[in-house]
Amino acid sequence: MHKTGSYDKLRKFLSYYGPFKALLTADLFCSAVFAALGLILPLCVRYITNDILIAGAAATVQGAAGAPHGAAPDVLPDILRAGAVMIAIIFAMAGARIFYDYKGHDMGAKIERGLREELFAHYQELPFSFFDEKNTGELMSRLTNDLYTLSEVYHHVPEAILIHGIQAIGTIAILIVIDWKLALVVFSILPPMAVYIIVFYNRLKKSYKENNKSIAEINGVVQESLSGIRIVKTFANESAEIDKFASVNARFYINKSGIYKSEALFYSIVENFFTPLITVAIAVAGGIWISGGTLGIANLLMFIMYAAYLTGPIPGLAGVLPFYQQGFTGYNRFREIMDTEPSIRDIPGALEIGPPEGRVEFRDVTFRYNEEHEYVLRNIDLDVKPGETVAIIGRSGIGKSTICSLIPRFYEVSGGAVLIDGADVRGITQQSLRRQIGIVRQETFLFSGTVMENILYGKPGASEAEAIEAAKKANAHDYITGLPHGYGTEIGQRGVKLSGGQQQRLSIARVFLKDPPIIIFDEATSALDYDSEKEVMRSLRALANGRTTFIIAHRLSTVKNADRVIVLGDDGIIEHGDPEVLNNLGGEYARLYGAGIGDGIC
Repeated sequence: MHKTGSYDKLRKFLSYYGPFKALLTADLFCSAVFAALGLILPLCVRYITNDILIAGAAATVQGAAGAPHGAAPDVLPDILRAGAVMIAIIFAMAGARIFYDYKGHDMGAKIERGLREELFAHYQELPFSFFDEKNTGELMSRLTNDLYTLSEVYHHVPEAILIHGIQAIGTIAILIVIDWKLALVVFSILPPMAVYIIVFYNRLKKSYKENNKSIAEINGVVQESLSGIRIVKTFANESAEIDKFASVNARFYINKSGIYKSEALFYSIVENFFTPLITVAIAVAGGIWISGGTLGIANLLMFIMYAAYLTGPIPGLAGVLPFYQQGFTGYNRFREIMDTEPSIRDIPGALEIGPPEGRVEFRDVTFRYNEEHEYVLRNIDLDVKPGETVAIIGRSGIGKSTICSLIPRFYEVSGGAVLIDGADVRGITQQSLRRQIGIVRQETFLFSGTVMENILYGKPGASEAEAIEAAKKANAHDYITGLPHGYGTEIGQRGVKLSGGQQQRLSIARVFLKDPPIIIFDEATSALDYDSEKEVMRSLRALANGRTTFIIAHRLSTVKNADRVIVLGDDGIIEHGDPEVLNNLGGEYARLYGAGIGDGIC
């Protein structure tokens, strides 16, 4: 996995604003306008009270005393003009707020959409080995919960920093202008407030990280339990699943409760201790200086008003920190996946191949899943001719499925080479390689949707007529036409509305439509009853006709029709040849045959 430094990670984080520079600029401009106009409003109030009303009152007193000015001036027009300016400011602030609130959220949603598409596309590039080690629910959590939180950060954090920053800096500047000595009293409280904020920021940072893990853990348990709900009910293990969920849910609650405690201590102390403390300090110091004649009451009132205005931005800026950390924790989890390099990649200059003749060779192939595991396959040498059918048998866990997974490069060989028509599969693009290989597995996977949609999945862009022809070849047409809506019948999630044999024949139809020259049957009939197996075997034999075929054998019915049988052991291929000949030799094949290969114990 590629490690990304903090600077690179931050640079990459900011790069997602790239496509939205104009929108971000407009968003921040409106945020700045909103914050600046908010600072002007109190000055307008001061203008009305000090420059209009107090000056007018002074003029009235002078007029009453027989001053040259005569009658008191009419201040109403000045008040109305100032009021009109204030109303205009309010409208401008409302417009700016509407824009940055709506378009800012829209920008965050667009970034979230892009991140989600990027992550999903990266999932598609990662090999089987990655998904072998990851929980599906956790991967879904990173795709949903983490990225939603992150989108909020992309929207709110720049706005909050700009708005609260302008308000804080502007207010501090105005306080200094009003009375710098009283401003120092306020500033003396800010350092301990900053220390407190930093301490609880670190506590929240850890809590949010654990919270994201807890959410992923819950998603994993739910996904696994609901996916296996039929097994759960078959074994009457509902209570065990409930207990398992209750356990992870309890851990989630404990972590969430810790977050709420930290947030309560964080926000309450900042907003309800430090903020009132500033007001009290101003009142006490100001009262002392007023009594000493060094400060006027008007300036104290104006100072208190702006100091109260300061108590909003500072807690607001403090509140940005945990919010940012919660989102950036999600971003770190996002980058953790994105920085996972696919272990299987197309090499520069990889070949795009068309339909090959179908010769498959294994040359001294060894394989293990990673350096911590023992070798699963050793010294595999095998040459399969075009159109030949080879059955692979051996005890459970010996590597039968693994050897076939190396042909389409679902896993990479640890040593040696796999070749198709003399070309190393590592030198062929994965897409063109896998287009030439059809796989029918023991466990079928059908998508929710219609019968027709599932068949067409085998060859996107094919016509419905081609799909129907493929279904006929797979002996599936008759049962499909008997369904309520024929090829338009919805089959439910993973094809639950179809029987096992129907699902399998539908998956075979999908491969027929793909029309690959190389076929892999991975214990394709082992889970079927006798009647279903007979129907599926007819389909499999039709599919294998004229194609290079690998059969991971489970029953005698799939072995006896093979041109060759390969027997795998701990040291690789220990026997291979015609099934009847091998049976007469009395070796491992004969032992497996006698032990009940036909009963499915191989």
